[in-house]
Amino acid sequence: PDGAISASKYCFMGGFDATSNVLAGHLFGIPLRGTHSHAYVSSYMSLDEIPDRTLRNKDGSKICKDFVSLVKEWLCKIQAADSLRNVFGDTNQSELAAFASYALAFPSSFLALVDTYDVMRSGIPNFCAVALALHDLGYKASGIRLDSGDLAYLSIETRKVFHAIEKEFNIPGFGKMVITASNDLNEETIDALNKQGHEVDAFGIGTYLVTCYSQAALGCVFKLVEINSRPRIKLSEDVAKVSIPCKKRCFRLYGKEGYPLVDIMIRESEPSPKAGERILCRHPFLESKRAYVVPQHVEELLHCYWPGSSDKPRAELPPLLKIRSRCMQQLEKLRPDHIRRLNPTPYKVSVSAKLYEFIHYLWLNEAPVGELQ
Repeated sequence: PDGAISASKYCFMGGFDATSNVLAGHLFGIPLRGTHSHAYVSSYMSLDEIPDRTLRNKDGSKICKDFVSLVKEWLCKIQAADSLRNVFGDTNQSELAAFASYALAFPSSFLALVDTYDVMRSGIPNFCAVALALHDLGYKASGIRLDSGDLAYLSIETRKVFHAIEKEFNIPGFGKMVITASNDLNEETIDALNKQGHEVDAFGIGTYLVTCYSQAALGCVFKLVEINSRPRIKLSEDVAKVSIPCKKRCFRLYGKEGYPLVDIMIRESEPSPKAGERILCRHPFLESKRAYVVPQHVEELLHCYWPGSSDKPRAELPPLLKIRSRCMQQLEKLRPDHIRRLNPTPYKVSVSAKLYEFIHYLWLNEAPVGELQ
C-alpha cells in the first residue's frame, strides 16, 4: 500500500545515495535529490513570465535585482566565446525561462533537466548560462540530468562543453559538474554504458528497481520449524522444498583474507562456533558435501528484536543509517566472484553436524515406510 515509500526506504538501506521522494526523505531522513519535470520546462513560454527576478548573494551581502538579465548576458558570452564559436546558436527561450525560474527558487541545488527540446543546441548552453550566473552570486549549480537519447554520447559531449567553459571563463571545478542519467535504466543498460564508456556521474533508477521485471514475484512461503518446543519438518519429493527443522542460530565464518567463507546454522542448544576452532560444515541434504572450517572470525547473524511474548519487551531497531552502513560493509566483505554479474559463485550456507543428524533423524521418523507387494 505504500510502495513508493517502502521502495525509497529499502533502496537507501541497500546502498542508493538519495531519493526523489520528498515524503520518504521527511519520514526517514533520507537525502533528497531530484530535478524538475519536462512539464515544468514546457509550461513556460518566455522570460517575461518570471515576475520576481531578485536573488540575494549566497553570503547575503547584496541583492541581484535582475537575475534573468545576468543569465542572458552569460548566454551571449557563451555563444561568442572563442573556444565555443559556432557550437551554440539560438536556444529555446522558454526553456531558459524555466531554468532561470528554477534557479531563483533553488539556487543552492540547481539541477536542470536538459532534454526537453534539444540537449546540445539548447539544454546545455541554457544550463551553463544559468550556472555561470549563479556562480557570480556565490552559488554552485548541482548539474544536469539526461533523460533520453544516446546517454553515453551526450554525456561525453556535455563533459567537453563543461571543460571548455571552465577553461574559457576560468571557473574552477565547472568541468566536473555532475551529469545524472535516467530513462528506464536497468542493470543491462548500465553495464552496456560502462563497457562503451561515458561521463555519467550518477544514475537515477526507479521503475526497473522497484518493479522487478526478471522476477515478478518472490516465492516466499511460510513453513513451521518448531511449535511448543517440538521441532517440525515439511517433506517433499523435491529436496529443495524440504524445510530445515528446529529453532536455529546462524553464524558467518570468515577466513584469513577477511572474506566470509560460509554461513552455518546450528540448533539453539548448541555451543557457538569460535574463532580458531575447527568446525564441520555440512550441506543439509547432500551427504558428500562437507568441509572442516577453521574461522579467523565468527559473526552471529540472527538477533531477536521481537520475542513475540508479552513478558519480554521489543527491542528498538538500529537507526536507518546504521542499517545502511552495515549492509554496505557486508557487501564490501564478499569475494568479487560472489557478486559478479555473470555466473557468480554461489555463496555456501551449511548446517552443523548435530543439526544435519537431527534433520535426517526427523526425516526418517516422519516419512512413512512403503511396502512392496
